[in-house]
Amino acid sequence: MLTRPPVCDFGWKAPDFELPSTDGASVSLQSIRGSSGTMVMFICNHCPYVVSAIDRIVRDAGQLQEIGVSTVAICANDSRTYPQDSFERMVEFARTHGFSFPYLHDDEQSVARAYGAECTPDFFGFNSDLELQYRGRLDSAGSSPPSSTDERELFNAMTQVAGTGKGPEDQTASMGCSIKWR
Repeated sequence: MLTRPPVCDFGWKAPDFELPSTDGASVSLQSIRGSSGTMVMFICNHCPYVVSAIDRIVRDAGQLQEIGVSTVAICANDSRTYPQDSFERMVEFARTHGFSFPYLHDDEQSVARAYGAECTPDFFGFNSDLELQYRGRLDSAGSSPPSSTDERELFNAMTQVAGTGKGPEDQTASMGCSIKWR
């Protein structure tokens, strides 16, 4: 089911978490916090919106790391009902797409609930003080192939956050498949 989350609640503080990563580590928000900002995104392996955008997500995350913005991806889908989102498939998905950031499994769905995540992908961009400054979309392509005219909204917003600590006032909500709750 198509879902659109609300736009940014500026200044909302990021809830901490500690979850297992596809690389075998246990990762907390504090351990991956970036010096200029932190991007927390909720994705999954099978959503057509994620699948169509994953290469752009990986590209943007890599370029944001260069300016001190760290990225973490979290899968909170019920893998009992959606086995394509199992931890084993997450490991494969991260490897196939060359993730340069942790991909975490929220099996209890507690982190997704604490963040108010609604869809995949759902992006939460925080400044260096872990205050929410961006809750928008990656770009205007959605689940379509990108065009040369698609603005890199997430990348541009997080570049602004890294430089000023503040996100853009105008943001367009992300769109994607609903999180598969138990």
